[in-house]
Amino acid sequence: MVVGPHDEVVCANEPARTLGLVRGGRIGIHQVLDQVRRARESGKASVHDVRLGSDLAGPARILTARVHPMERDAVLAIVEDHSAVLRADESKRDLVANVSHELKTPVGAMQVLAETLQAAADDPEAVRHFAGRMGVESKRLGELVGQIIELSRLQSDDPLLGAHVVSVDEVVAQAASRTHDALVGHEVSFSVTGDKGLTVIGDLDQLTNAITNLVANAISYSDRGARVAVTVRRVAQADDHWVEIAVTDNGIGIAPEEQERIFERFYRVDYARSRADGGTGLGLSIVKHVVAAHGGSISLWSRPGQGSTFTVRLPEDLGPVADPVPQDQSAAGRERGE
Repeated sequence: MVVGPHDEVVCANEPARTLGLVRGGRIGIHQVLDQVRRARESGKASVHDVRLGSDLAGPARILTARVHPMERDAVLAIVEDHSAVLRADESKRDLVANVSHELKTPVGAMQVLAETLQAAADDPEAVRHFAGRMGVESKRLGELVGQIIELSRLQSDDPLLGAHVVSVDEVVAQAASRTHDALVGHEVSFSVTGDKGLTVIGDLDQLTNAITNLVANAISYSDRGARVAVTVRRVAQADDHWVEIAVTDNGIGIAPEEQERIFERFYRVDYARSRADGGTGLGLSIVKHVVAAHGGSISLWSRPGQGSTFTVRLPEDLGPVADPVPQDQSAAGRERGE
């Protein structure tokens, strides 16, 4: 944007207005205004970083402002928003820190178990016990590494590039098959109801993983003898057609203050319960990425002590659209009595 001698904005592009840099024909960010005035007085160009907002009020915005004095006391100001890049870097750092922390637990447990096993080499019963514990921890470690790799792949790949028609019935059936042992082990009843024969466009394996994670999550946060239900239905809104897959449980539920964080990586509502069931804290984050990559959305209803419902909404595959019949051919057909 170009600022005149009286701090009026002479011209500015649309991004400057969207950013809030220009308001009512004036500069809307006081730090940038101060920088413009100093450049006008000193006659020297300058570059400064500007931080807007705070972590408490919401994500901070980081701007880089470059100002250049011009003729007749005008000043050229070029402001770039680096917030998204910096947030991405911060997210990567957080992921590395979280992964390091999460890996320490199973790795440390296996080290202790190995040392104990070595000390109890002459006790067959102890050997069997600690060997079994090592198997549990190694399985947990394998699942954690696998989900980290899966999440990384989801963030870099577009599943719709090689998309094909996916049967929702097959997705639900495979999810039920993958969680069968957990359902039986926790004595949880399982049911599938709703519309049949619906299809979506996407990646079968990714969608199956997403629904499997939702069912597994419902099992983990429910007591023995609980109920888990999957409901599939077609939803039409104006010209849009959707497939909704809802996974409902009557488990412990989620407090309102925790619902906003439930899709964060490594976040667990009940850490002890999740650890006991081998949860990694990545399942719902994977679900969120899969659904978003397929052009859908996920919502949550939950009440503490009553249970939860996670609802995935995906664009329905309506099949190929028939080509319209040209008007002249249609008229010719009527003349022939077709």
